[in-house]
Amino acid sequence: MSETVRTHARVRASELVGRNWLNTGGKSLDLEALRGKIVLLDFWTFCCINCLHVLDELRPLEQQYSDVLVTVGVHSPKFEHEADPVALAAAVERYEIHHPVLDDPELDTWKAYTARAWPTLVVIDPEGYIVAHLSGEGHADGLAVLIPELIAEHEAKGTLHRGSGPYVAPEATSGTLRFPGKALFLPPGRGSTAGTADGGTPAGAAASAAAEKGSWLVTDTGHHRLVELGTDFETVLATFGSGTKGYADGPAAGDSASAQFNEPQGLVLLPEDVAAKAGYDVVIADSVNHRLRGLSLTDGKASTLAGNGIQRLLETGPARVDEDGAGFSGSLGTDPLDVALSSPWDVVWSRKLNAVVVAMAGTHQIFSFDPVTGAVSIIAGNGLEGLLDGPAHESWFAQSSGLAEDADGNIWVADSETSALRKLVIADDASITVESAVGKGLFDFGFRDGPAAEARLQHPLGVTVLPDGSVAIADTYNGAVRRYDPATGTVSTLARGLAEPSDVIVDHTQSAGSEPLLVVVEANKHQLVYVPIPKEAQQVDEGASQTHRPKSPVAPGTLDLTVRFTAPTGQKLDDRWGDPTQLKISSTPPELLVSGGGTSVGLLRTLELSPDVPEGVLHITARAAACDGPETEDGEIPDHAACHLYQQDWGIPVVLQADGDTELVLDLRGMD
Repeated sequence: MSETVRTHARVRASELVGRNWLNTGGKSLDLEALRGKIVLLDFWTFCCINCLHVLDELRPLEQQYSDVLVTVGVHSPKFEHEADPVALAAAVERYEIHHPVLDDPELDTWKAYTARAWPTLVVIDPEGYIVAHLSGEGHADGLAVLIPELIAEHEAKGTLHRGSGPYVAPEATSGTLRFPGKALFLPPGRGSTAGTADGGTPAGAAASAAAEKGSWLVTDTGHHRLVELGTDFETVLATFGSGTKGYADGPAAGDSASAQFNEPQGLVLLPEDVAAKAGYDVVIADSVNHRLRGLSLTDGKASTLAGNGIQRLLETGPARVDEDGAGFSGSLGTDPLDVALSSPWDVVWSRKLNAVVVAMAGTHQIFSFDPVTGAVSIIAGNGLEGLLDGPAHESWFAQSSGLAEDADGNIWVADSETSALRKLVIADDASITVESAVGKGLFDFGFRDGPAAEARLQHPLGVTVLPDGSVAIADTYNGAVRRYDPATGTVSTLARGLAEPSDVIVDHTQSAGSEPLLVVVEANKHQLVYVPIPKEAQQVDEGASQTHRPKSPVAPGTLDLTVRFTAPTGQKLDDRWGDPTQLKISSTPPELLVSGGGTSVGLLRTLELSPDVPEGVLHITARAAACDGPETEDGEIPDHAACHLYQQDWGIPVVLQADGDTELVLDLRGMD
């Protein structure tokens, strides 16, 4: 029996408490109703890219063990908007979650299971006892060992009950679009209907209009395809992709399409000269496939441009940062199809870099891709999650999800998990410096206009540059379009009352009037809408907020940190090149941490906390690398063994008090 994730003491699982249940046909569940099943609690929040990765990691296990395993998603929200039950129901549908979900807006069940990070997994055996406590992503292989062990043990005891689970599918949303992600204007002559218009039929009339005014290409994310719409946002001119979730290149246009996408997000139209050399017109961020895809609008074929389909965080490799906090930047090799990507979310063409810039949400970094040479590079972000400006290779991002280029060739970034607007300042020599215009940190958000230093956003996903040089932001969880004016350093509100706007684009076609308009992708209403740019923007102040999680009481002075990790059965820590574990520690405010910060190997660290700082947040990143396969006679990992990376970023809110704890123990994998 594995002791890598099993508890040594029998700890009874706490009851599941929350506001409501989803995906159960209106029934409430409790642990008694789940007795006899292996229960996997998945603590998640729908803003979190790591949580979305875990949803996909668990799907094969849920299918394989559907008669004995019940996954229960415990939705414990980070942002205020995520506590809205309507928004949660939409997210459950959007991400095609096929297991019961407990709505836990007050974090009652989160606190009962001492969860400290999103995502956290807890395994409960058929008798109702906790047997595993896992943080972060990448645990599917270990669970694939643990679940059969539990099946064998409880079948022998007679405590395992096979049969169908409590999942009940909700009613599906139908329409032309389903949770659209991003949109792209196709100028006259660049769309799929170029040169094919026949004004004698309704379809021909629409094609004629597109040839004259242009059209819009939309990632129909929930239908796993792309849709080309007329400027009325109603007329469908073409579709690309079969509409079946998956991965396949080939013919993408029309009813005979065989090409497949998996939740495509951002897309960019290449300059005509670059497209001619590359052999395709559009680059697509195929998020769940962890790939960049190409689409030729002339022959309707889809191709793979970069990415091997492996989620980058699950690959082993060198430490993300060195002792000075600098991460790797530069080329990732000569073959773009051998490079691992992680949830690419948006793409934009950079004139200064002569390349596609990619928001790599899953690794909290910014990549580039050269369509002509195929070169893939990391250009900003050291991979740590948070908000830190400065030289590109030392900067921190947090699930960057929207990109736009301004007139000076700089790139604006909607950094969703820090609720921030960031900027890549690109020098003439292509060196990059990162700056922040709006935003404070991972746990600070709100709806407040005014001076940028005090202004707050809430999980923005899209950004565009307005004709006057100011920046419009799709402030997704506030249901608004906001405006940042670099000239005055102020934030205002252009529009409100939108249903999770995921992208915003300036429309110059004058299709709906003589003035330029904004085109907003209104994801939760499954539509694109025109929004006027008001001459007088609103000033809103609904306050600044922080994520309300329990604060850990700790004593000033010495704090001993332990991150517990033991490799799953059949794996061994990969110590071929030294200690394969690493801790990176910092704090907000920086003055909280007197000593013990920085990056070094090992999962033990002694910190010293300042008595002069009453409270703050400890930022802790832990990593461990382990490899598969039976050990050789000398106890070494065999050559060509498959290897796995385990990692988690924690933000631990602490309050300093004299009788507080002097030890902090976190579980990366397993508990005792």
